[in-house]
Amino acid sequence: MTRTLRLATRRSPLAMTQSGMVAAAVTAATGRAVELVEITTYGDTSQATNEHIAQIGGTGVFVNSLRDALLREDVDFAVHCLKDLPTAKADHLVLAAIPEREDVRDVLVARDGHKLADLPAGARIGTGSLRRAAQLRLLRPDLEIVPIRGNIDTRAGFVSSGKLDGVVLAYAGLSRLGRICEATDFFDPAEFLPAPGQGALAVECREDDTALREALAELDHRPTRAATVAERALLATLEAGCSAPVGGYAQVHHDNGDELTLAGVVASAEPRDGAIQSVHGSLTGPTDEAARLGAELAARMLAQGAAALMTAVQVGDSQ
Repeated sequence: MTRTLRLATRRSPLAMTQSGMVAAAVTAATGRAVELVEITTYGDTSQATNEHIAQIGGTGVFVNSLRDALLREDVDFAVHCLKDLPTAKADHLVLAAIPEREDVRDVLVARDGHKLADLPAGARIGTGSLRRAAQLRLLRPDLEIVPIRGNIDTRAGFVSSGKLDGVVLAYAGLSRLGRICEATDFFDPAEFLPAPGQGALAVECREDDTALREALAELDHRPTRAATVAERALLATLEAGCSAPVGGYAQVHHDNGDELTLAGVVASAEPRDGAIQSVHGSLTGPTDEAARLGAELAARMLAQGAAALMTAVQVGDSQ
């Protein structure tokens, strides 16, 4: 009898939903049963909803426990939100598949159905992400940005309880939980750049498990992988963690699948001289040179002063 595959997942409702989606896809592709193995990460155990990710371990806080379980061979593979995954390759592990990603946009969940433009001056908007906070300030410098963290229930609860006027979340998370109807505004990714890898899932396994690597490769979506390789190369070359004030969005041209366009932004975390400062850039090139394009765009942005805009203390939130 073929052994059941063990899939490591965080315990949050969103993580369980996403891992269940991948498990079903693996079973459909291979005929093998998949068991979800719930693992608590250090990021999950921190209960303070206003504690920044950098304060509880920084980059990798949501993935390290899953990776440890993989290396101990307690599980066979793991599912992460790609935007939470450090850009450096983990020893003895491989990113076996990046399935087709969900909508990359950020959304607003606000009281009384408000859109961003309708919010009154001084409205209190919650996010734990420097990237989101900086871009909100670029669009609406009159808003009060309140640092928060926690799962989707916790963050949306700040709005329903009246503690905040709105929160910014990822479309992908709300959609996968069947809650996208709660969004009151949708941000154009050309104007409000998502995090590199946002909306995509990462399926990781041990490098030496050749048979499983080949099976998981059936889930890989070539355009999504190319786009996210470019986005993550941008982030890596900027030497910024996954919680840095960096937005990156690559689009593979559907009428010409061998070409992509990558847009990037780095913004100051806090106002300087009374305003948020930012560096924007874009680059188009061959899809099979995605990593080079990301690195080249980052180099151009660094030449324009991007490094000075990235603060030493980097915070972030999970989808």
